[in-house]
Amino acid sequence: MRGLASRRMGDVANDLACASGQVPAQPAGSRRAAAAARSEEVHRALVQVVVDGGGLQEVTDELVGVLGGVVAATTPDGRVQAVSGAAADVARVLASSHVDGSGRWRVERVPAGVVPDPESPGGAGSLAAVPVVAGGVHLGRIIAFSEGRLHAAEVTALSAAATVAALVVTKALAVRAVEAKHSGDFLHDLVSGRPGSAEHAVTHAASLGWDLDRPLVVVVAELDPVPPAVRPTAEVLRPAQERFAAAWTSVVGARDQRAAVAGFTAEVVALLGVPANGDVERSVAEVVSAVSGDGGGGRRSFSCGVSRVVTTPCGLPAAYEQARKAVHVGRQLHGTGAVAHFDRLGVFRLLSLIPDSSELRGFVTETLGELAGDDPDAVDLRRTLEVLLETNLNVAETARTLHFHYNTLRYRIGKLERMLGTFTREPALRLDLALALQVLRMRGV
Repeated sequence: MRGLASRRMGDVANDLACASGQVPAQPAGSRRAAAAARSEEVHRALVQVVVDGGGLQEVTDELVGVLGGVVAATTPDGRVQAVSGAAADVARVLASSHVDGSGRWRVERVPAGVVPDPESPGGAGSLAAVPVVAGGVHLGRIIAFSEGRLHAAEVTALSAAATVAALVVTKALAVRAVEAKHSGDFLHDLVSGRPGSAEHAVTHAASLGWDLDRPLVVVVAELDPVPPAVRPTAEVLRPAQERFAAAWTSVVGARDQRAAVAGFTAEVVALLGVPANGDVERSVAEVVSAVSGDGGGGRRSFSCGVSRVVTTPCGLPAAYEQARKAVHVGRQLHGTGAVAHFDRLGVFRLLSLIPDSSELRGFVTETLGELAGDDPDAVDLRRTLEVLLETNLNVAETARTLHFHYNTLRYRIGKLERMLGTFTREPALRLDLALALQVLRMRGV
C-alpha cells in the first residue's frame, strides 16, 4: 500500500510540474479540472500514508517527494515534530533566521500563504505555511521551503497535507493522552510517596522507559501567573498547559531518553539524571533555555524549582517538596521566569514558611523603621546598611564598595545608629536587621 501511495505521489509531482509551467500549459478549463483532480489525488495518497500507519514524518517525506525543498510539521508554537528534505537543504534552513537558538521555528514570522524567502540560495526562493486545524483547535503548521516560486498547485498540496496532518495529530494526541494518564499517575505516586517498594518503583519505571536507579534531581516547572486584567479562560489555559507539558517532554526526551516527565494540573514535573560532571545547574539551565526558546510563538514565561540530588526513589517525595518550595520562593525573590535551586535558597526557605505576609511586613517595619520606606533616601541608606552587614562591619571595605570617602561612611553609620540602634555593638540587632533586609527582597511581602 505504501508503494501505491508513492506511485500516486509521483503522478502528482508530474501534474504539479505542468501547473508550474515546466511543461506546456493547458486551456484554463482543463487546468482547473486538472487542479481539482490533483488535489483529490494528493489527499488520497496522503490518507493512504495514514492508513498504512504513517505519522507526520511520513507525511512530510511524501510532500518533499512532490514539492522538493524542505517541508516541516510544527506545533502551534513552532516546535519541530517532523522535517524532510535533502540533508544540506535541511541544515541550511535550520541555520537560517527562521529558526531560533533552541531549534524552534519562528512560526510567528511566517504568515499564511506564500511569501518570498530572501535567505534561499540566490534569494529567489519562497516559503509557504498552512495551519493544521481540527475542530476549531489549532494543532500546528505545515511549512514548505522552496528554492523557486511556490505555485497555487503546491499550496493546494500543502492544504491537503494539513488536513491529513490534523488526523495524524488528533490520533497521536488520543494515544498520548492515554499513555500520559498512566505515566502521570505513576509519577504522581512516586513524588507523593505511594510507589510501593523501591524495587517495585524502579522496575515499573523501567517498563515506561524511565531510569530511577541513578542520582536524580526533581524539577518542577509552573507557568507564571498572568495579571487579573488579562487572565485567560479555562478553554485557553488547558491547551497552554498541555503545550507546556509537551514542550518539556520533547526537550527532556531529546537530551535524556530515560528521564521521567509528566504534566500535572498546574505544573510539569521532571526527574532528570545528574550529569557525569555533576553540574546540575548548567544541565537544568540548558533544558529551560530550550523549552523557553526566544519567547515567540505565543509562549508564556515559566518558573522552575530544582531539588537536591536524590539517590533512591524513596527520596523523591522530599525532593518534590523541595522543588515546589524553590518555585514559590524563587518567584518571590526574582519575579517571573525564575530558576531557583533549593540549596541556594538559604534563609528564604525559613521565611517562606511563614504564611502570614502581614506578620513579615510588621517585622520589617518594626525593625527598619524609616528605612522600610521606598523613598530615595531610605533606599540609599538601606544599601549602605546592606553592604556594612555583608562586609561584617568592615568600614574600609564598605567605603571602597560604595565609593564613599571614609569620613562620609562614618557619618552614615552614625546616622544609621541613631535611626536603628547601636547595631555595631549588638550582634542580635544585626541579625534582626539582616533578616528584615532579606524579607524586603521577597516580592509580594
